[in-house]
Amino acid sequence: MKIKDITSYIEKLAPLAYAEDFDNVGLLVGNYATEVTGVLVTLDTLEETVDQAIKENCNLIVSFHPIVFAGLKKFNGSNYVERVVMKAIKNDIAIYATHTALDNSFNGVSAKMCEVLHLKNKEVLIPQKGTIKKLITFVPTDKASKIREALYNAGAGSIGNYSNCSFNTEGIGTFKGNDDSNPVVGTKGVLQEEQETQIGITFSKHLESEILSALIKTHPYEEVAYEITTLENVNQHIGIGMIGELETPLNTFDFLSYVKLNMNTECIRHSKPLQKNIQKVAVLGGSGSFGINAAIAKGADAYITADFKYHEFYKAEGKLLITDIGHYESEQFTKNLLVDYLKEKFRNFAIILSNKSTNPIYYS
Repeated sequence: MKIKDITSYIEKLAPLAYAEDFDNVGLLVGNYATEVTGVLVTLDTLEETVDQAIKENCNLIVSFHPIVFAGLKKFNGSNYVERVVMKAIKNDIAIYATHTALDNSFNGVSAKMCEVLHLKNKEVLIPQKGTIKKLITFVPTDKASKIREALYNAGAGSIGNYSNCSFNTEGIGTFKGNDDSNPVVGTKGVLQEEQETQIGITFSKHLESEILSALIKTHPYEEVAYEITTLENVNQHIGIGMIGELETPLNTFDFLSYVKLNMNTECIRHSKPLQKNIQKVAVLGGSGSFGINAAIAKGADAYITADFKYHEFYKAEGKLLITDIGHYESEQFTKNLLVDYLKEKFRNFAIILSNKSTNPIYYS
């Protein structure tokens, strides 16, 4: 079992293509070809995390937050980031981070919050733009069925609850090869007219290389004509935050008690209590103050996230209840999500959950 086997499986859940531009995700320390002795899953990678990995004989740490976020210009152990990286390298321990790639996954961080809070009818709060692409290609009509099937198998043509979706138009294609050409049909130097089918098919952007590989491999022509465009269509399965519904409406104070119990926190900062019951709830793991307008627009009665500043609480304006439960508290179950996911695939392999709290904030 190599590191690449583990990370490739994680990227089925959280493709790195959907990480935010500012983020630093993927394999931060180590080599994909290294044989894995064990995997330690954590929310943050600290020196004590590396120590636990050494103790547990785990040479791969799968961390939600990246230990290296901005560029490092030196390694002399002057801060905790440098010390973690140096200790990991010295002990041949790899570090992989998923962060906002998992934030934007339909079954990622916010989905886990929905599960813990028992929210039903979940949907993405803020869909990520530019995640749907469209391929237009031109193929011999008698080969169209085979090429469509290859594209479907590579993941193209899936829209919501439907698969094998495409649009096809028949027409006449023309081409004339030069002296260096090797045409499959026709003769070089002679204008050729061929009955062709134009195939239009959408796909998720992280699959582009697989889609093109399937097209080139299956297409009979020496030169394959195709176009790829990015669509403005909203993708309801990729994006940050989620919104769902409680089984039973609760008043503000019962709701706050419910959140404390289920999210395992004793302290919640919140906006002015509402004079109505709460049923529709928006969630977003980590720093989510930017999502309040989306939560209001989608009719949320409450918004659970973290890191609101003083004046941002005014934005509730009596329309919803802002509940700031803390950054760590909102993401704490993410490592459980990753452990459960990895154990489904690697049943006879050491996948260890780090039970050490890495929360840097204390309450007195």
